[in-house]
Amino acid sequence: MSGAARAELLTFVVFTLLLVGLSGGLLWTLGFNYEGITGSPTSKIHPTTYLAIAMCGWGMLRAGNPVIPVVQALNRKPACVLLAICGVLLLVLIAVRGGTGLAGSIDTFVLAGLVPILFMDRDAATLGRLENVFHFVMLANALLGLFEFASGQRFFPFRMDGMAFETDTRSAALQGHPLTNATVTACYVLSLAMGGGRVAPAFRAAMIALQLVALVTFGGRAATVTTLAFGGMVGLVVLNRTLRNNRIPLAGAACACFALTMAPVVVAILATVGFFDTLLNRFVSDGGSAQARVDMLAIFDAIPFRQLLLAPDLLQVSTLRRIYGLEWGIENSIISDVLYHGVLVTALLVLAVGLYLAEVARGCRRGVWLPILAFIILVNTFEGLAGKTTMLAKFALMLIVLFPLNRLATATGGSGEPAQVRRPGERRGRGRALYRTS
Repeated sequence: MSGAARAELLTFVVFTLLLVGLSGGLLWTLGFNYEGITGSPTSKIHPTTYLAIAMCGWGMLRAGNPVIPVVQALNRKPACVLLAICGVLLLVLIAVRGGTGLAGSIDTFVLAGLVPILFMDRDAATLGRLENVFHFVMLANALLGLFEFASGQRFFPFRMDGMAFETDTRSAALQGHPLTNATVTACYVLSLAMGGGRVAPAFRAAMIALQLVALVTFGGRAATVTTLAFGGMVGLVVLNRTLRNNRIPLAGAACACFALTMAPVVVAILATVGFFDTLLNRFVSDGGSAQARVDMLAIFDAIPFRQLLLAPDLLQVSTLRRIYGLEWGIENSIISDVLYHGVLVTALLVLAVGLYLAEVARGCRRGVWLPILAFIILVNTFEGLAGKTTMLAKFALMLIVLFPLNRLATATGGSGEPAQVRRPGERRGRGRALYRTS
């Protein structure tokens, strides 16, 4: 590998680490007030966004003619370009109306639009290394969440101008906000369940189990229910397929019997030490979350439809939020966007995000539909994409590295060399070629 190739790979590794593992809480610890109001305007944009823009600029310079990369992006990733343009237009709209949260449109939509464009020409070896980085960060995130639960200390919690919510005892880990953490973890679990990644079956099962345990500490009720419901259906389908094929590995059957025997014992021990108390308390007493979802609908009664269609009065919306006790957020992405930007702008954003997810899915192999469905459900159970977040960019990166279209699942022998494998959906037969991974 040449020096330029190593530098490029290192840049993408750093990009992945920053995007997946650098939260606003961690940035506060490093001295940057990313999630607050005070401080330098440059600190309100995530470092990954700066790096993504620099990488795009470098790509234009390396091409010689900067028009060529732009034309390629328009031809191959039009929905990504549309989402990035919508982010810029939303920035202009907020600035013209004198609103706050200008950086939110950049990190939420522009960064997400740039991620598939940056990764569209990556080779299989690069994507494989970045997948390993992604697994490593998610492993560290789960372990840190469990340690926070056991120790009662949150290291990088969500902060508003340095003030953490002391009443929120849910683990924050590397993602900062518990609901963001729960959403990312849920989509990761379902991606693994749908065959995402090139990991060994034992590692896949262990990681799914670990992430499910960590998901409880993050306290996301909707994420937990969605993951268990969708994951349970996937498990039943896989079990039915295995039984119908009449091929059950002896080692797999032994592990399954052992797991089924130990599961009740482990659950009983965890319940005894109070592991499930935090999640159960969220279902019993949600801190007014359910009432907040009712109150946010009442705001529409006080705003004329003409204002809702074009652009509601920001001062009026803020006043109504305080009246109804919704200072901490409107717990639905679409409703929040309607109240702040109007129906027309929200419809454009929803269309752009829908086209974007469809385009990302087309660039991936089969299995991405379930994580995408879960993501759509979960981002509308809290402010999600209506606020400043890198969650959409993280999710796109997750699908790109776990479900690459141009890379096959690999099986390595004792020598470490990739074994011959078939393309997904291809049947073994005479005259059919076998393929090797890069």
